Amino acid sequence: MKRKKVVMDAEGIERSLTRIAHEILERNRGTDNLIIIGVRKGGVSLAERLREKMSAIEGAEVMLGMLDITLYRDDVLSTERRPEIEKTYIPFPLDHKRVVLVDDVLFTGRTIRAAMDALMDFGRPAVIQLAVLIDRGHRELPIRADFIGETLPSSLWENISVNLTDTRSADEVVIEEG
Repeated sequence: MKRKKVVMDAEGIERSLTRIAHEILERNRGTDNLIIIGVRKGGVSLAERLREKMSAIEGAEVMLGMLDITLYRDDVLSTERRPEIEKTYIPFPLDHKRVVLVDDVLFTGRTIRAAMDALMDFGRPAVIQLAVLIDRGHRELPIRADFIGETLPSSLWENISVNLTDTRSADEVVIEEG
């Protein structure tokens, strides 16, 4: 892939996450019965950052989980690559909770469909909401995000990469062409 353009820098990412954190808290009227779940791989770091921000704003801990959707994907058998299964960490019941799924890029909607299928194996949430840093369009399924950092229309030949570091010094969103 050829790096084409940086469309969001570290400051832009932080501003978007701060806004999304406030929107989540406002829509859910605080943190009661609220659970944040990051979709592996791209959504976990974003979910952790959102949790930190919401906990600081509300002065209350927000429950955090991590979800691996590998075996729920509809293309798992059609790819030649061997799927890498990572750990799912949801140490609490989801029944009657308000769950916010977090992912980095919303594209066709298939990843989120797989994530919702996987969540149902852990219980029946009262509501599932979706927070994404980037919505790039091109939906194949009727799925929409409730909380969006930025909408970035892109061509099918482009790739949107969300690069996050633990030090947060080189966070960026990049459009790549391949």
